[in-house]
Amino acid sequence: MPDLSTPPVLRADAPGSFPHSVLAERHPAIIRQVRQHLPYDPDRRRALDALLENCLRGGIEPLPEDAADHDRWAAWGMDEYAGRSWFEVPWLWSESWFYRRLLDATGWFGPGPWHGIDPFRPVKLAELDAPETDQELAALDGLHRLPAERQAAALLHGSLWGNRADLGFRLSADPGAAPADAPPLVADDSARLWSLLPPGGESGTLCLVADNAGRELVPDLLLVDHLLTHGHITRAVLQVKPYPYYVSDATPADVLDAVRRLTGAEGAAAGYGRRLWAALADGRLTVRAHPFSCAPLPYAEMPADLRAEFAAATLTVVKGDLNYRRLVGDRRWPPTTPFADVTGYFPGPVAALRTLKSDVITGLAPATETALVAAEEQRWRTGGTHALIQVRDR
Repeated sequence: MPDLSTPPVLRADAPGSFPHSVLAERHPAIIRQVRQHLPYDPDRRRALDALLENCLRGGIEPLPEDAADHDRWAAWGMDEYAGRSWFEVPWLWSESWFYRRLLDATGWFGPGPWHGIDPFRPVKLAELDAPETDQELAALDGLHRLPAERQAAALLHGSLWGNRADLGFRLSADPGAAPADAPPLVADDSARLWSLLPPGGESGTLCLVADNAGRELVPDLLLVDHLLTHGHITRAVLQVKPYPYYVSDATPADVLDAVRRLTGAEGAAAGYGRRLWAALADGRLTVRAHPFSCAPLPYAEMPADLRAEFAAATLTVVKGDLNYRRLVGDRRWPPTTPFADVTGYFPGPVAALRTLKSDVITGLAPATETALVAAEEQRWRTGGTHALIQVRDR
């Protein structure tokens, strides 16, 4: 990270804080949801109960020596944090560790009948198949009548606000509506984004670091299709999670579910689906699932191979709240801290598309912060009613 006066990393040790509520309230709700939606056997259910007890009142227990990712987690900080309370270690670390342990409890890593079964798949599919998704896809029928520039802007904002579909967020908050005197879009560098992806150039690669599956991933894919079809890029790389993570984060299987949802739809949506299917088949669209996508660390600590991939992209678009925290560092920055300063380490041009669902924020104009605080005190940081488009282009 650049040499700034950096605040300490966020932790969950302060009762009443947003990080504390995630560990103390949201994680137990997620365990209850997982138990409800799949018929786990008694051993799995006991393991889930033990996880609930451990994360609320126990200490962090290291992985067994024979775990396939034992050495990876050791490199990610396990030796330092083992034995400590979940609430005392960096919040980003304890959140990631929760999902790793949840997959253990549900049998994801095997052996046995639950090996490789996504514990969040029922809610992902229910959300993808919801009537609201049909309504959103039907709106595509009129989109093609607009000029290409307006189509692109509409699809960019669809990708941005699609983050409200985050299932984990829904467990503990109601997005509602932003107050009329506070700006829904707190930062808007969309013009700078489009300057990096001019239409008709037909050269360049977009790397899109996806966030949620379902009704958020669909607009991400629609945007990718538009960029490919209109020559903004010749290739897209979709970075997803290698295994289920943060309830609704996208995996390769979720990408296929979303494309199938489009191809099976009516009207213009099916055309998007067929083009995406063809792009996957001929390599213009590539799905990548790097292990670091599930690391409990900021992107400033990314490995060399991932750094090289980002460096080769014309633009990397980082989607969602968690990826934003990892991009700028999971710290309570002063909101006016320049976005370009905290992302100066990133190996190429980078854009963030994010609805605000946690305390971390950078790059706000002083007047914008003043208006937000006057209207909502600090609730604007976590309510999901505000969003941003931020770009660092050099």
